[in-house]
Amino acid sequence: MSSSLSPDANDGEAVRRDRILSSKLYFDVPSSKVPVIYSSSYDISFLGIEKLHPFDSKKWGRVCQFLIAAGVLRKDQIIKPLEAKKNDLLVVHPESYLNSLKNSSNVAKIIEVPPVALFPHCVVKEKVQRPFRNQVGGSILAGKVAKEKGWAINVGGGFHHCSAERGGGFCVYADISLCIHYAFVQLNISKAMIIDLDAHQGNGHEMDFAHDRRVYILDMFNPGIYPFDYEARRCIDQKVEVVSGTTTSEYLKKLDEALEVAATSYDPELIVYNAGTDILDGDPLGLLKISAEGIAKRDEKVFRFARARNIPIVMLTSGGYMKSSAKVIADSIENLSKQRLIDTESSPHRT
Repeated sequence: MSSSLSPDANDGEAVRRDRILSSKLYFDVPSSKVPVIYSSSYDISFLGIEKLHPFDSKKWGRVCQFLIAAGVLRKDQIIKPLEAKKNDLLVVHPESYLNSLKNSSNVAKIIEVPPVALFPHCVVKEKVQRPFRNQVGGSILAGKVAKEKGWAINVGGGFHHCSAERGGGFCVYADISLCIHYAFVQLNISKAMIIDLDAHQGNGHEMDFAHDRRVYILDMFNPGIYPFDYEARRCIDQKVEVVSGTTTSEYLKKLDEALEVAATSYDPELIVYNAGTDILDGDPLGLLKISAEGIAKRDEKVFRFARARNIPIVMLTSGGYMKSSAKVIADSIENLSKQRLIDTESSPHRT
């Protein structure tokens, strides 16, 4: 409760609230759009240097191409978000962290592509940071859209290794934390749940909400891979470990059990679902053995969990380090549509 906060903390919350209320990232979305958020500015192209990281830096655009080709949605139905600006990012990140990103070597370490350190900040800002800031804008807007429509998918975001004060693991900005803080202020929401099913532990949001009882975190991850953040693990409300080599049937059984526990442990008003596809069999970093069909079933289970309880759900695509990830994500979204867990038919224009 705010009454127990120190005067400095109260001042900080007031500044945060003012920044959120003055932000342009929440805007009214026309009824002709569906709750799928993407911009071509998400995709990273940097003289081929982006290929030095196993992440497919054009994954997000390819997901939309597959969805359009499958007839799940039309290009003109996709919501294009605004780029998160400095004042938006200051809602979570201190100025000292944002200033550290003006050093190209710091950005290079965070995104794990050493040659980026050789380029001037103005180039790195445009070619690397701007795409990420556009995805952050998408994650934040997804909260508003989900509250209005019941669900929203940002075909990007899910930078769960970034906390307010530290980036890492290809995650420069804390979009999950930002999404939730905007929802608290703008959407009259007081309780949120993060369901993080990326193969890696979501240490960024765990540190950000370590002492915030308004946020319940269910994190199902492989403990034998990056980030090995044991301090952050103590901040997880519901920890589910899936070791290297875990199969589809084992994984889905653990997920069913975890969702049963979550259902009786917390009653959120918003779910942020971090749906990384690095659990896919063959992923070089996730080291799990989940089939493409298993990922579609996983996403279906999480959406059923949310929709059955009328809890708005935001889905973020997060990690996934195989070229096949884009098709897996698109197929899963198509399955959600076929199962009528999402409606990709836009409303007719109102007069």
